[in-house]
Amino acid sequence: MTGVKISKAKKEEKIFRKFFSEIKILNFDLKSANVSSEIASKLSAIGRSVNVMDILIAGIAIANGADAIVTADRGFLEIAKVSDLDVIIYR
Repeated sequence: MTGVKISKAKKEEKIFRKFFSEIKILNFDLKSANVSSEIASKLSAIGRSVNVMDILIAGIAIANGADAIVTADRGFLEIAKVSDLDVIIYR
């Protein structure tokens, strides 16, 4: 949103606001934190390193009942090894 405000792109700001008013935003809450910490712990136990933001995203997704995530980020494949989250990679 910052880039839209800086460029004073009114049309883009309207589209942005409409889009985010129509989708459900998932919060990072205690349940998400617990799931994320479980993922991080399991990854550490098998000697895998994954971007912490990816772990938090996966934790939020799983805590909110997601079965799968679609991403171009291959780091999620490591997360899938220690969770029930299916990962669909696109290019």
